[in-house]
Amino acid sequence: MVEVSQSGERSVDDTVLDAARDCVLAYGVRRTTMTDVARRASVSRMTVYRRWPDVQSLIGDLMSREWHQVLMAAAAAETDGSGRSRLVSRVVAVARELREHPLLCKIRDVDPEVLLPYLLDRRGNGQDEMLRFLTAALVAGHEDGSVRPGRPEVMARAVFLTTQSFVLSVRTVADDVPVAEFDRELALLVDGYLEPG
Repeated sequence: MVEVSQSGERSVDDTVLDAARDCVLAYGVRRTTMTDVARRASVSRMTVYRRWPDVQSLIGDLMSREWHQVLMAAAAAETDGSGRSRLVSRVVAVARELREHPLLCKIRDVDPEVLLPYLLDRRGNGQDEMLRFLTAALVAGHEDGSVRPGRPEVMARAVFLTTQSFVLSVRTVADDVPVAEFDRELALLVDGYLEPG
């Protein structure tokens, strides 16, 4: 989330997060230091340390911000149709954007161990936000009758797990299949899972 002051200037936090993103894209997570980030943001190291105790927490907030922006862009996209069709199109759009996101690509390719805790042990803020996004969309689908009955919180997790594999693991099975074909398959999977009766 970009904070803007009343004068229209961006917040120090956002400037630091931008600098952290630039450092990760240039060097990777392991080689990024708080000093690098402070220098690139043109702030003191103490300014950075006052907000984040270490690089890991800074990168966690950076990822949350970047994934939030992807979600907001998908939510803002105007789509017609039922709650289910809107959800399916947004899930596919988010999966495509995340799969091609420069930050996620850099982390996946250079520092994949950064992602492991979020895949094996715990959820991050960005994942929690995605689950809330999916749950709200499923509730809307229940209300218009386009989504089959079920607990939205559980269904959101199933859609999330499916989508996550299309974001992070598709390269392992793509071979010579164009990635766009996997987007169509994801849409069919999610649509079929949610379809009533």
